[in-house]
Amino acid sequence: MRILVVEDDKKIASFIIKGLKQAGYAADHMSDGQSGLIQAQSVDYDALIIDIMLPQLDGFTLIERLRAKKKFTPCLILSAKSGLDDKLKGFRAGTDDYLTKPFSFSELLARLQALLRRSSRQQQTTTLTVGDLCMDLFTRRVERGSKVIELQPREYSLLEYLMRNSGNVVSKTMIMEHVWDYHFDPETNVVDVLVHRLRNKIDKGFEKKLLHTVRGVGYVLKVV
Repeated sequence: MRILVVEDDKKIASFIIKGLKQAGYAADHMSDGQSGLIQAQSVDYDALIIDIMLPQLDGFTLIERLRAKKKFTPCLILSAKSGLDDKLKGFRAGTDDYLTKPFSFSELLARLQALLRRSSRQQQTTTLTVGDLCMDLFTRRVERGSKVIELQPREYSLLEYLMRNSGNVVSKTMIMEHVWDYHFDPETNVVDVLVHRLRNKIDKGFEKKLLHTVRGVGYVLKVV
């Protein structure tokens, strides 16, 4: 899953980006509201984390302009402004959640995961399931049958994306957009390598294969 962080405080932004990447998310950062608006409009993000007091364009206006353009990416405001009026203004602008600074990263991550669950097709569950493959979004535990599958953060991120889109073919470009940040070099073969590693972990030793290659198009996770 790919997240955009719009935050002008370099230390806070670095802290959030580092935590998100350690949790297996792809994360991009913009330090001013205007750049954040352009980035959020041009890239298909899974969620946005936006500060209010930003250079060039404040967070409230940024969100309002996105909503006016029919861009309804889940959004969390992260701000030092803790007053009720500010929170109400944020929700009226179109944010989905509001977290005040100082904050714990564990709470930020939990709120972000809740936003992603609500926006996905599997809205009322904390788990994703495809056949006998199950992912717990809270504990990040992955099992197939009775076997626990250990995944590296990037493998987990890819599997989550595939499970949220189970039954649908996703292209390499779509995977790159959601699993890597915008500094990613599309000329490399890392998608193929990552898919190969994931396939060995979730399909090897099982009679029914779940991860399938659609030649010339991409990959699909489904029960055949």
